[in-house]
Amino acid sequence: MDANGRLSDWWLMVPWTAAAVRNNADWCDIVCRTHGAATTFDAVAWTSATRTPLYYPDAITLAAEVSAVDLLARIDSSTGCSIKDSYATIDLGPFGFRVLFDAEWIVSNRPTVHRAGGERWERLHGRDDLVAWEAARQSNGDERGLFKPELLDNDQVTFLVSYAHGRVVAGAILNLASGVAGISNFFARAEADSQAWDGCVSFARELCPEVQLVGYESGARLRQALDSGFAAAGPLRVWVHDG
Repeated sequence: MDANGRLSDWWLMVPWTAAAVRNNADWCDIVCRTHGAATTFDAVAWTSATRTPLYYPDAITLAAEVSAVDLLARIDSSTGCSIKDSYATIDLGPFGFRVLFDAEWIVSNRPTVHRAGGERWERLHGRDDLVAWEAARQSNGDERGLFKPELLDNDQVTFLVSYAHGRVVAGAILNLASGVAGISNFFARAEADSQAWDGCVSFARELCPEVQLVGYESGARLRQALDSGFAAAGPLRVWVHDG
């Protein structure tokens, strides 16, 4: 890994970025289908012919070279539509979209050492526990009910949770698909230990010791991930149509 946290040349020979992209698309597909979205995969993109739930894209590119016109023809591209440009290679500005945010795909590059004193992590099982988990995660009431209870019965999906004094203080979701384990939706409340991310990653490694951990982050979260043993595996960009 170089000084900027990017993968070394030998590491880039392994298609970890493609695996992270597909894992994320698999996760979005699982969530969107629980909301009744009509989703489709092909060689270049994952798309939904119907509008997806809040904070989930209507399309995810699976290849670097994708026709914007063809992609938009497969989705409802009206106001509110969002597209995850997985390789940050397409320009949707001429079609009325703006960049919502930029981020980096991340892949684990070395073991994370769990520091003493970190929060204890466990699997989340019960439906009532899921309600408490989502309430702790959400920044506003719009997110309530985003994660349907049937996700708890999906063998690919594991909700991770950390408690303190009987309250949820941190959480994340682990999605095992496409030969990797994707970490997403990580959150930590203000009262959670500052080492919550390290504890989450360490527990994820315990649950999936034979596969690489992947995901995407930006800003301070990205720096935290790089410090904990992940490497940046390439840029992505999310576009949104404001109308």
